[in-house]
Amino acid sequence: MNKNEVNTAFEILLEEIEEVFNMLSQEGEVAFKGQDFDKARKLIENGERLKAFREKIKFLQEEWQTIFADQVPKGSSRRKIKGRLKKGLRTPEKEFVKPILEALVELGGKAEMRTVLDRVYQKMRDLLNEYDMQTLPSLPKQKRWENTAQWARNTMINKGLLKADSPRGIWEITKQGEIYLKN
Repeated sequence: MNKNEVNTAFEILLEEIEEVFNMLSQEGEVAFKGQDFDKARKLIENGERLKAFREKIKFLQEEWQTIFADQVPKGSSRRKIKGRLKKGLRTPEKEFVKPILEALVELGGKAEMRTVLDRVYQKMRDLLNEYDMQTLPSLPKQKRWENTAQWARNTMINKGLLKADSPRGIWEITKQGEIYLKN
């Protein structure tokens, strides 16, 4: 198994985890609306554990990528690799970081999620593949790329690039995020 196949396996694993997370979210919403607060609380706890597990997988994926960092030719881009991706593989979360940060700077440092996502789409539409444009089975109103961008936001919060305490639905860049984008 080569480096690309291992990275593909990580991406598939992360996507499966996100599907489970989305199903937990839906079940939690139903439990909450049905006033089954014990079940809703258990689902929230499972969601938090799953979120932490996902972060561990992301860390392992990043560690895997650094093992081979010196073997990746300089100047290689996602676009060149795109043709070789196995069908059904989404655009990796890391590809969303720069467009999200750029969009937020262009929008004055903070904006509503939908506005940011619209701007990110404009920046990434040539990079997104057919699979990215499909809707999620667990969230039929949401496209896969939007879900990936939202997970990227979560990772960016954990890295200090976006503010964690922004009002619900608002994405906001930090000073560290601005520095990251400049470099």
